Amino acid sequence: MRFITAFCLAAFCAVGLGAQSATTETKTKTKIDVKDGKDITITGCLATNPGGGYMLTDRRGDQKYALVTDDDLAKHVGHWMEVKGKAADRGDGKVKIESTTGTSGGEKTKVKTELKGDAASMNYLGVKSVKMLSKDCM
Repeated sequence: MRFITAFCLAAFCAVGLGAQSATTETKTKTKIDVKDGKDITITGCLATNPGGGYMLTDRRGDQKYALVTDDDLAKHVGHWMEVKGKAADRGDGKVKIESTTGTSGGEKTKVKTELKGDAASMNYLGVKSVKMLSKDCM
């Protein structure tokens, strides 16, 4: 009887451990594009964006633009930069955001969002080029 009880307990623990190791991995990929914006050239201090990516701020640290780029600008964080690109907050600019969430089980969910108009909350700049002007922002 003890043997059967011990065997059942061992089998239960093995099943429980197997269930714990079978976890589902979830990955999300987000793509942001600026469309139909106005071409501008601005200067500012390059900083990291708390939500990921980079932003250009003025000397007081107020955000000017969230930069839309795939470039790695980490070596320029804290530098005074000139950035050229399309601004979504001027004229007929649009910001298109596409998020794809997938699981290791093969399930995928896509969410598309498009922001339009001349709104203060739409401070996105689709980067075409960057140039360092100074190694500090002061």
